[in-house]
Amino acid sequence: MDFEEYLKKKRKIIDRALDEYLPEEKKEPKLLHRAMRYSIFAGGKRLRPIIAISSFEAVGGKGKVILPVACALEMIHTYSLIHDDLPCMDDDDLRRGKPTLHKIHGEGMAVLTGDALHALAFELLLKAKNFQVIQEVAKAIGTEGMIGGQVKDLEAEGRKVSLKQVEYIHTHKTGKLLKASIRAGAILGNADNKRLKALSAYGEKFGLAFQIMDDILDIVGEERVLGKKRGSDKANSKATYPAVVGLEKSRGIAYSLLKEAKESLRIFQEKSWVFEKLADYVYARIV
Repeated sequence: MDFEEYLKKKRKIIDRALDEYLPEEKKEPKLLHRAMRYSIFAGGKRLRPIIAISSFEAVGGKGKVILPVACALEMIHTYSLIHDDLPCMDDDDLRRGKPTLHKIHGEGMAVLTGDALHALAFELLLKAKNFQVIQEVAKAIGTEGMIGGQVKDLEAEGRKVSLKQVEYIHTHKTGKLLKASIRAGAILGNADNKRLKALSAYGEKFGLAFQIMDDILDIVGEERVLGKKRGSDKANSKATYPAVVGLEKSRGIAYSLLKEAKESLRIFQEKSWVFEKLADYVYARIV
């Protein structure tokens, strides 16, 4: 199957499931439910749920048990973006080419919408009836993961930081949830330790590379494609790889990380094609 076709097919499956799991707009509180749907269906690559489903299938997982977990991961990611866009954080006006939620419904509703998506995500995680998966995701977004990375990101604004500090921010703020996504799929698919370790290694390398590429795109990406204004990292004095090591070296680091990520999946042989293509697909955006 063509990779673009594969992505399109998976996105359709995920969007149908998200539509089913999200409360209907006509259900009270209507404004909250409308805001939740606006944020979820404002666009997005559905990267985390696709990674989870692909991992699940790569280890031989069957059935639809992965779908609630995949949707939960997208809801968590979306809630983090809603909060990230707030004036007290990155103060962004656009997200995926559309007005950010707080620009439409106010800051208070944006906070509550993020909270509601976070809560619903854990309801969905419970459907899998797998304690390890719930623990993986919870840890990935807590103080040792996404939120911890966000704290360090805020603390680093306007300060001179080392490469080690930026790596910590990126690994935690973005990488941990991407790694948890691939691990969640593998765990639900009953992967053995060898395969789980290989997928974890891929997730770790890919997660860091993905955020480095996001840094790069903030400098060289097309605003039409980015869906937001370019240069926000520099404007907000963010800790990024290009700011510390330069643009070309950042590209080189991302390339090396993706190469290592792909090499970690040799055990899967032909079943690793999705993850290899995914690495090539995301890297193509910055060259």
